[in-house]
Order: sequence, then structure tokens, then C-alpha cells
Amino acid sequence: MGHTQHSTPENLQVIYEDNHLIVVNKRPGDIVQGDKTGDTPLSEVVKQYIAKKYNKPGAVFLGVVHRLDRPTSGLVVFARTSKALARLNKMFAERETKKTYWAMVKSPVSPDRGTLEHYLLRNPKQNKSYAHLKPVPEAKHALLNYKTIAQSDRYTLLEIDLETGRHHQIRAQLAAIDCPIKGDLKYGAKRSNPDGSIHLHARHLELLHPVKKELMRFTAPLPDDPLWQSVEG
Repeated sequence: MGHTQHSTPENLQVIYEDNHLIVVNKRPGDIVQGDKTGDTPLSEVVKQYIAKKYNKPGAVFLGVVHRLDRPTSGLVVFARTSKALARLNKMFAERETKKTYWAMVKSPVSPDRGTLEHYLLRNPKQNKSYAHLKPVPEAKHALLNYKTIAQSDRYTLLEIDLETGRHHQIRAQLAAIDCPIKGDLKYGAKRSNPDGSIHLHARHLELLHPVKKELMRFTAPLPDDPLWQSVEG
């Protein structure tokens, strides 16, 4: 398998696009915004795609609204105008969007549905968040709801609704109940995935269109991976 296939302007998985926004299905391994690795970020790939498709000379405007961790896959929204960017930023900041994730963890999860509440303390040096059951100085309140939607002998597929949006929230909270995500070495998985991905996928997203004010619902197909494909239906 080797390393993950990254998105290119040619293989970009576009879920939706109009003049105001573009929604893509991020591959595991894509980095949403440039960082110190110097790898081409997904934002740049999307700009190249727009420039080519619409034959736009010069600079293409693209606003990064939110991020997904590098090893995670799924829905990412970008703004195509500064007006849409301001409105989308406000929506995400005020949590007027509904994000649903799918996570593959080791079986079984008990109880099979529930709410997890922790206080997450971020360690920037390690790029890791630690979950505490009680408030600690500088920790941020973290809340998510989960339910089991499929189960095999070895793995359980959880659907997760985020009530808060914290650094590595799902990864840290699931690790705290001894259910690390498959492939997530940083948070306690026994082994990594061959391509460096983790089995966490931003599956559904609901938001109001920043200009038309219609409710939009998006779903991202699962990555091309045998375990994910076994539950795609």
C-alpha cells in the first residue's frame, strides 16, 4: 500500500460546488492548510482545480473555514468568496453546523451508545490533547455523543456527533474510554495503518448556505480501504 494517495487537481473528490463554496472529500494524508512540512495543502489543490476548470487567470480566492486532522478523511468546506468566508466562519465558530463522524474502534464499546464529557488539555509540543474527567486549569470542555452502527468480531463502527469542536477531540475522548481509533498510534492504537491514516471520517455535514440560506446536507463516501468498504452501504 505504501503512503496515502494525496489529492491532486485531477483526482479531487468534489462533493458540491457553486460560486460561493466548494465541498470536497479529503483523503487521509491531505493537509488542509500549509504547515512546516511544506507539503502541498488541500487548499492549494482546490485552487488549482478551480483555476483549471473555470479557466481563471491570476489568483483564485479560496478561504479555509475549518480543518480536519491530517490522517483523517472526509468533508471539508472551502469558501469561494470573502462574503461566504465571513458567513461560514461565523457559522462554524457559533456551532450552527452539524458534523457527524464515523470512527472504527476495537470491539466492543460499552455501553453501545452514550455521551462522553471530558476536559481536554492540549500539549502543543506533542501536538496531543489529554482528556480529564474533572476541570483542570486551561482545559477546554469537550462533549460528544456516540452510537454503535455496526460491529464485527474485531471492530465497532461508531457514529459521533460533536457538541464542541476541540483539538483532536474525538481521538482523545475515545482513547480515554479505552477505545482508540484504528491506526491512531498517538492515542493508543496498537499498530498504525500502512498508509498512515486513521479510521476517522467526517461523514455528514449540515449547514445553511451562506448566501441562499437553504439547508445543505453533504455526505462523503468512505475511503477506498477494505475495512471502510465493508460498511459502505
